[in-house]
Amino acid sequence: MIVVTGATGNVGRPLVRALLAAGEQVTAVSRNAAPQPAGVRAHQADLTEPHTLEPALDGADAVFLLTSGDFLARGDLGKVVDVVRNAGVRRVVLLSSQGVGTGRHPAHLEDAVRQPDLDWTILRPGNFASNALQWAGSVRTERTVVAPFGDVALPAVDPADIAAAAAVALRDPGHAGAVYTLTGPARISPRQQAAAIGEALGEPVRFVEQSRQEAREHMLRFMPEPVVEATLAILGSPSEAEQTVSADAERLLGRPPRAFADWAATNVEAFR
Repeated sequence: MIVVTGATGNVGRPLVRALLAAGEQVTAVSRNAAPQPAGVRAHQADLTEPHTLEPALDGADAVFLLTSGDFLARGDLGKVVDVVRNAGVRRVVLLSSQGVGTGRHPAHLEDAVRQPDLDWTILRPGNFASNALQWAGSVRTERTVVAPFGDVALPAVDPADIAAAAAVALRDPGHAGAVYTLTGPARISPRQQAAAIGEALGEPVRFVEQSRQEAREHMLRFMPEPVVEATLAILGSPSEAEQTVSADAERLLGRPPRAFADWAATNVEAFR
């Protein structure tokens, strides 16, 4: 049985479906109660209170760990990992961030799972294609995308591909001790993303460039300040590593990862 935390999010939701389709027994853990597919056991837990995870681990063989933005300010992943280890679970897959590998984000979450008695795997996705959903409201009402750094291009990875990679790592012990950087197949700028959304809609979508300060003020409404600063640094002045397309996703998936245009076409209803 595989336990998936963050089971209602952009990665957790398709991961639950992928594991279920592969014939696995799944326990879907979320902070708030939410419906799950038939055959999936649902459990409500808050990782900032690690003991709430304990009942979900009964009979588990592997755990997918995904932490929310506010967990960085209030949570202790080391204590969560202790609960997992005390339950006898040894295979752990952590959703981390490419920013850890490039020095933009602290490594303490990864350090928490790098234990000698755990078969850990770390996934470091880069820029999520689903970040474009923040533009859905303005695209629906004004056919406009507003974003900073309009012509800075980064690979954008489909969360469904992250989920598919996680499903492989959770089911195959051959990935223990590995760290994978997950990116999309090509770099794409915000201006180009707006054009791809317009193509999916069949209507032009205008791009309006924000200043860095405007973007910072907007992001501070829902992200901790250190995360905002690191994110703006990546978006505005990415390193060579952050602009590089990694082969890790294709290695795990056995196929090329999906392009942003494919993600936009699949999720076009969000922008209508």
